[in-house]
Amino acid sequence: MSKETDFGYQRVPEGEKAQRVGEVFDRVADRYDLMNDLMSLGLHRAWKAFAVGVARPRPGERILDIAAGSGDLARAFARRVGPGGEVWLTDINRSMLERGRDRLLDAGLIAPAVQCDGERLPFAAESFDCVSVAFGLRNMTHKDIALAEMRRVLKPGGRLVVLEFSKVWKPLEPAYDLYSFKVLPWLGERVAGDAAAYRYLAESIRVHPDQATLARMMGDAGLERVEVFNLAAGVVAVHRGFRI
Repeated sequence: MSKETDFGYQRVPEGEKAQRVGEVFDRVADRYDLMNDLMSLGLHRAWKAFAVGVARPRPGERILDIAAGSGDLARAFARRVGPGGEVWLTDINRSMLERGRDRLLDAGLIAPAVQCDGERLPFAAESFDCVSVAFGLRNMTHKDIALAEMRRVLKPGGRLVVLEFSKVWKPLEPAYDLYSFKVLPWLGERVAGDAAAYRYLAESIRVHPDQATLARMMGDAGLERVEVFNLAAGVVAVHRGFRI
């Protein structure tokens, strides 16, 4: 009997999750950036800018952006590392990866783009000064394996930065639930023509590890000096850990 994992509130065979997640992003890729602006009231830009600041990219560094999506973090990293550095984009979803690559090209930035699974990174150990993943970890089937892979490709002294939806401050839960399960699917239907994709988004946030659990998972993966930065009352959190 095959093992099961979460797909939002559903339980599905582990081997099916990546395909189902891929189908979700195939459907919303064209309106992905517009929906990000609408559903976060533009705050996702500030959250990503904060994550880039926590990552502390330096000129000449080599950075890997996993689940790069439409390339917001990768563009910021590329400008910070300069012509002497390198930023690599990866995503398991071809539609999103192409979107991110094209947006970088439109900005005059050239970055290698590799379609791959975050749980099986096709890079040698100790290859990158920094690894980032923004709003992608919760979609991965085996988060522990993915975190171990991210640590594996970090150079000694390198840092992993995870930006992800997290556990909101408890007094705000009722309002946040109302927004997540009523407003988001409504927006998804009106703007992207897909309410189900944004219902999955709300559900996937609820089954994702909270701040303390994810910090422990990063420690279990071999990362040290793990720190947590809550943003928007815990709607999102940035976790940073180092390979020592």
